Amino acid sequence: MGQEDRSHRMRSLGLTPTIQRLAVLEALESTTSHPTADQVLETVRKKHPTVSRATVYNTLEVLSQAGLILRITVDPAVARYDADLGPHAHFRCRVCNIVYDVAMDKEFSLDEYIEGHRVETVRTYAYGVCKMCLQKEGVTCA
Repeated sequence: MGQEDRSHRMRSLGLTPTIQRLAVLEALESTTSHPTADQVLETVRKKHPTVSRATVYNTLEVLSQAGLILRITVDPAVARYDADLGPHAHFRCRVCNIVYDVAMDKEFSLDEYIEGHRVETVRTYAYGVCKMCLQKEGVTCA
């Protein structure tokens, strides 16, 4: 997505599309690694070296509150961020701590009704040992 689209989405939510906000959103939209705030800061500083840590942390909070990004808590030690707002699950490896998207058997649509309840968001976290770590241990999966 381009800066114009990001600006439009921010304005539609009543946010001013500052350079810092646009840079943080761009950093998140350009990755699927579910970065921490410090990792977002590192990415943003490549293009905007003077941006402060506080600005990035505050921007992540504002974008999360506005619903432009997800703040995920799959890792109890640190918050991670995701620009993919569609229903999906996250997996966290307890060995290497990698966090990534995994397919869900049943995808829920937003505003779908399940047993009389309207779905507004779906957050599914799976924990275990990732394929790479299992291979290092010599374990094969069926």
